[in-house]
Amino acid sequence: MNIIPELGEVIASTPLADTHEHIIEEADRLGPAGNSFLFPCSDIFYLLAHYVANDLVSAGMTEQEVQQVLSPELDLHRRWEMLEPYWMRVKLTGYGLALRITLRELYGEDDLTASNLETLNARFQERVRPGFYREILQDVANIDHCQVNSLQRIFCESSYPELLRQDLSIMPLSTPPDVKGMAAETGVEAGTLDEWYEVIERVFEKYGPRAVAVKSQAAYGRPLNYEDVPKDVAAPLFERHARGEELAWPEMKALQDHLFRRCVSVATEYGLVVKLHTGYYAGANYMALDRVGANPADMCTLLRDFPRTTFDIFHIGYPYQEEMIAVAKHFTNACIDMCWAWIINPNACVRFLRDFLMAVPWHKLHVFGGDFFPVENVVGHAAVARRGIAVALTQLVEDKWLTLEQALALVPELMHRNAARNFGLESRPGAAASAV
Repeated sequence: MNIIPELGEVIASTPLADTHEHIIEEADRLGPAGNSFLFPCSDIFYLLAHYVANDLVSAGMTEQEVQQVLSPELDLHRRWEMLEPYWMRVKLTGYGLALRITLRELYGEDDLTASNLETLNARFQERVRPGFYREILQDVANIDHCQVNSLQRIFCESSYPELLRQDLSIMPLSTPPDVKGMAAETGVEAGTLDEWYEVIERVFEKYGPRAVAVKSQAAYGRPLNYEDVPKDVAAPLFERHARGEELAWPEMKALQDHLFRRCVSVATEYGLVVKLHTGYYAGANYMALDRVGANPADMCTLLRDFPRTTFDIFHIGYPYQEEMIAVAKHFTNACIDMCWAWIINPNACVRFLRDFLMAVPWHKLHVFGGDFFPVENVVGHAAVARRGIAVALTQLVEDKWLTLEQALALVPELMHRNAARNFGLESRPGAAASAV
């Protein structure tokens, strides 16, 4: 379709707040690869690691073959021979589209082929130098700031504190409680629930004032029906867990329920938004769709029980985005985040954005998060999101649901001002000036 020119121009030039990433630190990218799933190789195939690799498995490639493609132990052309038939099957998906845009915008090539493999790899290597994160995110992708949920530590002390704002992970505080890890973090060797409360307080005292939000991806491994478990029930369960006893799942769930609610309460006192994974699973061949389908109803209980807490509901709850629109419309403290969703299903996200704007107050939406390990992939994902925003707003104008003036006024609100307001960035140290 033809995008309204004025909309396309404004959307292309407006900085985009990136409310969810897993980007590793630039210093790690400048060092050796191969020590972590976050950085398995330091060549052009690194861009496949997240998320194209998932679609490769969906298309029939084995996990072992994927790991070989991501291993620097084989030469590039041998790895390409393994990859090529599967790449041809997945390059048209949202994941493949975002990667192809990244290749074009950063390296001047429209696709990954046998003939341009060496050229792409050389250009990829040339870009990896001190300062390349800022160059890629701000100069190329026009990203205002990123909010990073580090998978390396509970809170990452970033070398780019204004560009890469950090979430505080509450996973090791609650799901399940990482007693040994948090002893190293806080100096408290907790054996009782009251001592674990002290651990939680110390973590929030240290990182809460600098965190942009707290984050939990517990929905990958359990339902979000966090029940209100009394302290006297949770206390003996924690003591057994701290001693190294294995709890049965009903017992572990009760302990996690109690500690998650404790973390939410403390986060609320620090004025922090609670970000929750909902919806589709990364990876392949293990998703529990019945549990995913229960996410919207489970969110309703949390939203009722914590009316002072703002929840940022991730990934539009895909494929249950219509239910999540109803949740956001009904509950004052519910925001929806489109992070990752644009490349899971770009067309579904265009429909979602149209429907959301017709049903829910617009300030409750965060329209982009790359959700990547490799910083380069943010470029392609951001381009997909910009196009999707332009298509959705053009359709609403052409269908006469919005005037062009109304659509143009929404652009900066959706693209960065909502995030600035909802995450309190105007009043927090290190806020990106353009997000105000």
